Amino acid sequence: MAKHFNITGEITKELLAAGDNTAVGQISLSNIHADTKCTVDVYIEKKLTGKFYLLNKVELPIGATLIHQVTGFNNKTGEFGLYLKLTKSASETPAVDVILF
Repeated sequence: MAKHFNITGEITKELLAAGDNTAVGQISLSNIHADTKCTVDVYIEKKLTGKFYLLNKVELPIGATLIHQVTGFNNKTGEFGLYLKLTKSASETPAVDVILF
């Protein structure tokens, strides 16, 4: 089952908490801001070991959608959470729609 998020602002957002028992095969990221690009990081994190990046400093142009294939991520063991970090590329507030499926 897909999960949907509307994320706005220069923020780090937990998309899936460790132990949510969710498998992710693809991540869709759409820049929905009409006037500015944004920079996106997507990573998994384990509290004791740190971050492991799936996407690092990827720039999403205005109106662009990126679909990223994820192999073997399933957080049912309770070890890893899935996170998204948005950074603005100009003075505007970034806005991204995220779909996990």
